[in-house]
Amino acid sequence: MKFVDEAVIDIAAGNGGAGCMSFRREKCIPFGGPNGGNGGKGGSVWFVGDRNLNTLIDYRYARRHEARNGEAGRGSDQFGAAAEDIVLAVPVGTIVKDFETDQILAELIEPDVPVLLCKGGDGGFGNLHYKTSTNRAPRQKTPGWPGEQKKVRLELRVLADVGLLGMPNAGKSTLITAISNARPKIADYPFTTLHPNLGVVRVAPEKSFVVADIPGLIEGAAEGAGLGHQFLRHLQRTRLLLHVIDAAPMSDSVDPVREAKALARELEKYDPELAAKPRWLVLNKLDMVPEDERASRCKDIVRRLKWKGPVFEISALAREGLQPLLHAIYEHVHAQVEQPAPPVDPRFEEARPNVAPVVDERVRPVRAAKKIVAKTAKADDDEPVDPRFAPIEPELETEAAAPAAPVRRRTRAA
Repeated sequence: MKFVDEAVIDIAAGNGGAGCMSFRREKCIPFGGPNGGNGGKGGSVWFVGDRNLNTLIDYRYARRHEARNGEAGRGSDQFGAAAEDIVLAVPVGTIVKDFETDQILAELIEPDVPVLLCKGGDGGFGNLHYKTSTNRAPRQKTPGWPGEQKKVRLELRVLADVGLLGMPNAGKSTLITAISNARPKIADYPFTTLHPNLGVVRVAPEKSFVVADIPGLIEGAAEGAGLGHQFLRHLQRTRLLLHVIDAAPMSDSVDPVREAKALARELEKYDPELAAKPRWLVLNKLDMVPEDERASRCKDIVRRLKWKGPVFEISALAREGLQPLLHAIYEHVHAQVEQPAPPVDPRFEEARPNVAPVVDERVRPVRAAKKIVAKTAKADDDEPVDPRFAPIEPELETEAAAPAAPVRRRTRAA
């Protein structure tokens, strides 16, 4: 199947049905009153992401998609039927933009989540809608509202965690074949890969990530050399870029360092944000270099590039050095993915301990007891406290009980 990652289509929602002006006319019923129904609603246009699709070829030739109009209202209190909506399935990762303003209208990241792009027009009102106690024979009706129409551009950006960058024949397709079940075309001539390829890499049970392989870039891709840089859009959602360098070029005139610097300039021309993404250096085809020259050649490439990031020495064809690379990639990708917090089961939520208020020893016992009672009453303002169950104030002990003074009683003089 031909890979198509861009298409321009016209979408149009249906118009609403017109309202009806009608009156009930039957024998022996001189004043039947209005019975014109409302029109039906026009169909809307929805977009939904389908994980089973990987190309926009269905929209390369079908350029016009429009929903049906709603039915008009009829007499005898008959309302028009609403038209069915149409749902356009696109690959997950598709961006819908307005063709004229280039504004993003929708971004379909999650599968099976419909997004409304064109709303259908509402149906018009019949004269039955305008019937009131003072206007018993209305003669007005309204036409249906028109549906929305748009000209949109569909752009597909694959959803991948890691992207492979490199010149043609750098070994990107061989690498994705060695680490995943993807089977892209591999040959000994440049530009073998003509469209992006996705592969799922499984590091361990329940530990995996997605790798995207795009066609090779050459110097001058921004001006249209080679296949251009149109496929770089598929790397804008990645979290990590692997810059694959051919450490053993077939010709002595090919300089891997000069090609790596040219590719970095092409990234900067296309999108500065893409060039600022984390990028690791992967030196490939080391199986073609003698063992006693591998270390010196890798150090020379890193020194001339003035590279400060991670460097991996591999051979995709011989499957050498792949495991450390894959584990490092997974750790990097897993650290950037936001892990949702597990929900707390209220049945196992620990109850807060009832901490008694701290009473200052320097405060008199009477004042401390009153404060405790006041705080308890304040906390239970919502529910009245029964005086029978009110907290009992603690009995106060005096330091030394003073003897009671004798009571003097007055007696009458005899």
